[in-house]
Amino acid sequence: MDQIKHSLISLALLLMPFSVLAQGTRIEMPKNKYSIDQDVQLGREGAAEVKRQLPILPENSESDRYVEGVGRRLVAAIPAQFQQPKFNYTFDVVNARDINAFALPGGPMFVNRGMIEAANTEGEMAGVMAHEISHVVLRHGTANASKQQSAKAQLPAIGGAILGAIIGGGLGGVVAQTGQLGSGIFITKYSREYETQADIMGAQIMARAGYDPRDLANMFRTIEKESGGSSGGPEWLSTHPNPGNRYEKIEREAAALRINKSAGPPNSAEFSRVQAALRRMPPAQTMSEIAQRAPQRSPQQEQSSYPSGSRIEERVDYPSTSYRAYTSGNLFRVNIPSNWQQFGSQDSVTFAPRGGYGDYQGQNVFTHGAVAGVANAGSTNLQQATDRYIDSLLQGNGYLQQQGQYRSGNISGRRALSATLAGRSPVTGRNEIVEIYTTFLRNGSLFYLVNVAPQNEYRNYQPAFREMVRSIQLN
Repeated sequence: MDQIKHSLISLALLLMPFSVLAQGTRIEMPKNKYSIDQDVQLGREGAAEVKRQLPILPENSESDRYVEGVGRRLVAAIPAQFQQPKFNYTFDVVNARDINAFALPGGPMFVNRGMIEAANTEGEMAGVMAHEISHVVLRHGTANASKQQSAKAQLPAIGGAILGAIIGGGLGGVVAQTGQLGSGIFITKYSREYETQADIMGAQIMARAGYDPRDLANMFRTIEKESGGSSGGPEWLSTHPNPGNRYEKIEREAAALRINKSAGPPNSAEFSRVQAALRRMPPAQTMSEIAQRAPQRSPQQEQSSYPSGSRIEERVDYPSTSYRAYTSGNLFRVNIPSNWQQFGSQDSVTFAPRGGYGDYQGQNVFTHGAVAGVANAGSTNLQQATDRYIDSLLQGNGYLQQQGQYRSGNISGRRALSATLAGRSPVTGRNEIVEIYTTFLRNGSLFYLVNVAPQNEYRNYQPAFREMVRSIQLN
């Protein structure tokens, strides 16, 4: 009887799917305050901005189709427990020389031409892509934002921060120069913990997709070798730092995994054809050269983030009683106190007095002033769109609570809603009042104005806030 039981158990093990037999190291999802829908929104808006700023190789070109095919193969190999049906994985090739690649929340991925040309095999290129997919799968972008307990963590600003963090020095120069991704942009690195997670999951995805996970470690060495002589250093590794014993950890993980032979071998012939086709093209520009040729900002977009050394001060000057007009491209015009400065882009600009803005726990925040901008509405119903925007605001500002119901009003001749939030600011330690105004633009986007001041000073700011609401002109 025991022999029969043993045989049945052995047979059951043989019949278990490959994914169960070769799970590898168990990975826990990081804590995240943001919703799946917010990841998708950030990725969609960020990808649109990247395509406006960078030279993307034509869709359906040989290289685009090839990278898309490798990407689909890897996405199909994501472990079932980490699949997100709402994520939309897309793959584009950037005509840039730097050895770099990046992925945005929700799935959009961009692979530099320089990365494809530098890889020795399809497996090495797939290793970078699997690593980037792992950052998306584990939602590391918004998990990083969740760690920040700062005030005013607006969703558009978080989008700029994530994009800057993932792309690093290369596209970071473009973002800083053109100021198109919203206020609060800053450059950072993934933590060692997140890098280790992406290495481990990347190896698992590769094995499930039929690639040798050791090619991921090989690609790290290729990047270091190819970039070693450049003045900028290894671009991709600048935002994906070595978490320590990287190669050894990947090798150990690879030894515990079985490559799924049924997925088929790498397409070495097509990889070679695409590499050769790319090398026949005119030399690609570097990210720095792309940045230098990017459209210049207007004087009113002089800062995409707060100046170095800016800090929150206990005493902040009250708003001036004189005003100047601020025009945000073809989006909106508003009067602001003459002693306030502006930071950001056309889509999201912060107005604040000196001492009312600065760094707090690694992120740009403001305690006095306003932010105006445009967001994806997500609904044709104004209240629902406003609910969505406020929910995104509260995700990063958990100390705030909505006070009462919406109030109806008018902005630039259009129906508008307003709401009041309040709570004790972790930055100032004082109670804070936040007034939010929303209305629709003609293209269906949501325009918002958010006014902020400590409760004990709010009456001194009300005249300025009222003038801003009164003077808004929407195009």
